[in-house]
Amino acid sequence: MTHIIDREAVRELLDTGEAQLVEVLPEPEYAWAHLPQARNVPLRQLDRAAATTLDPERPVIVYCHDALCDLSPRAAHRLKRLGFTRVHDYVLGKMDWLSADLPYEGHAALVSQTVRRDPVTAVLDDPLGSLTERIIADPAGLAVVVDEDDVVQGVVGSRELKGADLDATAESAMRVGATTVRPSEEIDALVRRMDKAKVDHVVVTHQDGTLVGLFGLGDVRPPQTESDRG
Repeated sequence: MTHIIDREAVRELLDTGEAQLVEVLPEPEYAWAHLPQARNVPLRQLDRAAATTLDPERPVIVYCHDALCDLSPRAAHRLKRLGFTRVHDYVLGKMDWLSADLPYEGHAALVSQTVRRDPVTAVLDDPLGSLTERIIADPAGLAVVVDEDDVVQGVVGSRELKGADLDATAESAMRVGATTVRPSEEIDALVRRMDKAKVDHVVVTHQDGTLVGLFGLGDVRPPQTESDRG
């Protein structure tokens, strides 16, 4: 049996400097984005690489796209068959890594590159009076409300403040169920969706709902000039 490992175990193994990290997806997918230190050995080339470039005495970590991709399990079993004794399968793959807001290499333009990491934030019991001042002073005009674990609970913007009791709390005024995206989102696709929905900002979170930051259309578009406005 191969050893299935999670993201933290991958980082620990890489920190030792001994592990060989291998992405088994085709080259175009590797070029789009891959984990730092990873080499690209597509599954169909694995036998040759095992004989010429991989060291059977060192640990090998294989990964592919995500948990639905079967290339890394197949690669792990193949390496075991070829005599590698310390084979680790990062089954959740690079989308798990990218969603965790970790560094990557490649040409992918992801939200993690432009997310604003210092948005206005509030805890559930913050009074709206003081929060309103911070929201008005911020270019996004929006506050993200989080709980004691930094998990996003809602947002407060101009719509929520309109007619609100300023002696009330952020929790009483916030919009629950605000749409969130992961740091692994491609910027162009997200911008198209935001344009269609007529949304200027979206909250960025980790997979566990904890706050990463705020993504705004203004962060990826230059400000309009008078000539742009016609």
